[in-house]
Amino acid sequence: MSDTALEIEDLFLCLNGKTILQDISLTIAQGERLAIVGPNGAGKTTFLKCLLRLFHGSGSIQLLGRKIASYSQKELARTLAYVPQLDGQSIPFTVKEFVLMGRYPHLSSFSILSPEDYRIADWALALTGIRPLMDRLLDTLSAGERQKVLIAASLVQGSTILLLDEPMAFLDPRHQVEIQCLLDQLNREYGITLLTVTHDINAAIAYSSRIIALKDGTLVFNGTPEAFADNQVLEIIYQQRFLFTPHPQTGHPIAIAQSQ
Repeated sequence: MSDTALEIEDLFLCLNGKTILQDISLTIAQGERLAIVGPNGAGKTTFLKCLLRLFHGSGSIQLLGRKIASYSQKELARTLAYVPQLDGQSIPFTVKEFVLMGRYPHLSSFSILSPEDYRIADWALALTGIRPLMDRLLDTLSAGERQKVLIAASLVQGSTILLLDEPMAFLDPRHQVEIQCLLDQLNREYGITLLTVTHDINAAIAYSSRIIALKDGTLVFNGTPEAFADNQVLEIIYQQRFLFTPHPQTGHPIAIAQSQ
């Protein structure tokens, strides 16, 4: 198996006559924890959706050494899992029912869930800390609890690569820390490759192995968190100057937007 999780070359996407992504080339190694940052409308979520084949641009995308177009839909779901933004949409299922839906890519047309499917779901429920909630309806959960359910459902797909779209949005500080710790565990202990869209540049600096930045659909930064924590870099991306101070516990630089 290739050591490269994803290889993107010259990705270009135009929708309704408007260029959304242009000339994006990027290689992502297995086991990386990649943060994707940039201003609103930069193309971050659209980039993830290109990897999911929800949008079809020109250029080349290879997944684990194979052209992504060669994957069946179920094969793709067993390899890539998507954790969308929380949107408040009503989901009339219990936690356990919803998580078990993540086993769909492993079922044939007329098969039913096996004891192994239930075992994997139970593992994911325990790992994400939501086993006590498994009989609750999703609509009764807090935002942080729902986010854990979405992650659990992605894990039971058996995917080695998770695409997460703003997983900390709308979460209180406690749940933000819990989700970050969970993602760190998935990356470090299970070797899962993480691609995370985020507006929290300090979380990107603290938790990522690499950061890329999109602006107007173009890749404008690709480097380490240390290189990203630089006023010249951030001003190019955000047209905003920042002050930096070290985190009192970790020493990571914390970026604070300066008033105009």
